[in-house]
Order: sequence, then structure tokens, then C-alpha cells
Amino acid sequence: MAKLSTSEIIASLKEMTIIELNELVKEIENEFGVTAAAPVAAGPAVAAEEVKAAGPSEVSVMLKNFGQNKVACIKAVQAITGLGLIDAKKLVDTAPVAIKEKISPAEAEEIKNKLVEAGAEVEIK
Repeated sequence: MAKLSTSEIIASLKEMTIIELNELVKEIENEFGVTAAAPVAAGPAVAAEEVKAAGPSEVSVMLKNFGQNKVACIKAVQAITGLGLIDAKKLVDTAPVAIKEKISPAEAEEIKNKLVEAGAEVEIK
């Protein structure tokens, strides 16, 4: 029997349904006498509470309104997103709109500050 590579195993796991994966885990537990359950129930609960207290790891920056200086807002959006001038204008014209999604909270604050300096109304979600 040919030995499967790690990438081949992962590829086959991606094709399985949840039910098939559950059955596979049970078979592995029976075959090797191990368990897939977490050894300490209190550990993950504490970790989940810490994650909630720390806040989200990914946020989105939403442009709610371009404010009094639309040109400055368009230039700021262009610099932030790397879009061309026309595409940045289209994005600003469709406000409220997401400027950047799934970014770190620190990066979101930097982007928010740039847009607020340009006179825009911004929200971090």
C-alpha cells in the first residue's frame, strides 16, 4: 500500500462531509485508543472569555458620509485602498460603504484617523 502525503490526506479531508469526518474521528479513537475530547473543560471556557474581553480580532472600516470635503475624502480613500481616482470616487459616492474589511483593530484605527482628518464620518464594525 502506497504511503499518502500530508497534502493528499488534507485534500481528501476537504472533500468529506461533517458526518464522514465525525465517523473518521470515532474510528481513529477506537483504533488507537485515544480521545479527541479536550482534557480540561475549564481551559477553553477561560480562553473564550479572554477573547471576548480582548475584542474582535478582525474589523471593518465603514465610510458613513464623506463630509464637507469630498475631494479630500476621495484622495484619502484612494491612498488607503490603492484604487484609481475614478474607482475611489465611485466608492465614496456609494457611502455608506466598507472601505476595508477583515483588518486588525490597530490598522482600522489608523484608517479611521486618516478619513476623519479628510472630514469623513467613519465607523469601525
